[in-house]
Amino acid sequence: MAYASSGLARIGGANGFGLWHYKTTDALATVNTSGYFNDAAAMVNVGDIIISYDTATPTVTLMVVLSNDGSTVDVSDGTAVSVADAD
Repeated sequence: MAYASSGLARIGGANGFGLWHYKTTDALATVNTSGYFNDAAAMVNVGDIIISYDTATPTVTLMVVLSNDGSTVDVSDGTAVSVADAD
């Protein structure tokens, strides 16, 4: 699949930093590919954190915007957040 702007929402931030939530059915290997967030280049800044939620798996991953030249956005590979319940 491809980036869907309807899945990205800013949930907070200040002083040039943004915290974002992105809901998708795309796997992490797709979402963390350079260029995936290009259509959001006007919104996200270097250093912003994106919480990506893959509804197909489900998995949650924290990613940092590593670069944004105004047209190409690259994010980190991501850090997985466990969604398991040990009960």
